Amino acid sequence: MKVLVTGAKGFVGKHVVYMLKENEYKVFEFDLDTPKEMLEVYIKEADFIIHLAGVNRPLSNEEFYDGNTNFTYKLIELIKKNNKQIPLVFSSSIQATLDNDYGKSKKEAEDYLFSYSKEVGVPVYIYRLENLFGKWGRPNYNSVIATWCYNIARNIPLQVNDPNKQVTFLYIDDVIEEFKAVLRGAKRDYNEPLSIKPTYTKTLQEVKELLESFVTSRTSLVIPTMDGEFSSKLYATYLSYLKPEQFIYDLKMNIDERGSFSEFIRTKNAGQVSVNVAKPGITKGEHYHHSKNEKFLVVYGKAKISYRKVDEEEIISFYVSGDKLQVLDMIPGYTHNITNVGDSDLVTLIWASEPFDPNNPDTYYLQVGDV
Repeated sequence: MKVLVTGAKGFVGKHVVYMLKENEYKVFEFDLDTPKEMLEVYIKEADFIIHLAGVNRPLSNEEFYDGNTNFTYKLIELIKKNNKQIPLVFSSSIQATLDNDYGKSKKEAEDYLFSYSKEVGVPVYIYRLENLFGKWGRPNYNSVIATWCYNIARNIPLQVNDPNKQVTFLYIDDVIEEFKAVLRGAKRDYNEPLSIKPTYTKTLQEVKELLESFVTSRTSLVIPTMDGEFSSKLYATYLSYLKPEQFIYDLKMNIDERGSFSEFIRTKNAGQVSVNVAKPGITKGEHYHHSKNEKFLVVYGKAKISYRKVDEEEIISFYVSGDKLQVLDMIPGYTHNITNVGDSDLVTLIWASEPFDPNNPDTYYLQVGDV
């Protein structure tokens, strides 16, 4: 299938073009820098049109109508001129119901498209989109989330004039999935404007606090709250605004003559992950827990991991290595240790059921015995 995308270099357009290419569609990209005569050339070849071109930040109100209404009218007239019957997706806005020039220009474009659909009997899917967010949005242009993600990644304070103001957001990948579904023949009612779900209604203060928690997570090691789809989608968006030099950050390595121990990730309710390095011949551990439990995964080197129930003498041992990934559970009430029995450093990933709390470590020294 050959698909014409207008506004191909815009926020939505860029995502649409990648989706189309990933799914092996032939894509005709039309944008401001495309020679105007190419629009008709592309229309002659196109089997489907995704019409995203428009204006939302003009220098004058007249540009709303030129970029949103008049361009849509031109597009339709070129389709008719070439006797084509092309299904079409149009990105409108929830503001199409409002009494402002942007909304009016979008509504007039909708009306043209509905008329075209009825006249030639071809589906036209008009989507009134909410406030979009996601990677590749332009700061100070596309949305408050784009602006805030850009700013907070550069230590620019976030300005909130009305913290309690509620805004309904729509994630760009959900838009793309809907467009993909329509391209593949999903049935939709095209006699009236459509919406895309899910949407997320949040106060500006909620968004601000989430973004701030993402920043502090690198120093606290606490994974940001991901208690819903919005949080995870916002976190993905935030990461996309980091500068390349921010892609990397240090962990605190607790180093001694035995090796090192470094906390990697902490969570609020799912424990923590650490990296333990032991030099050849070194034994670590020699302690037990009452409630805390752990999982050991040797990823490099060779280890002997031994257990002893605190009130018994029998020692249970397992030999593991990074050549075969095996997980060992550290059982409450069993003292345990891990010994590097290889010739190189031993690297072990450790998950603990709770983050380490120096005031309540639930860790008690007791040797396993002969190792």
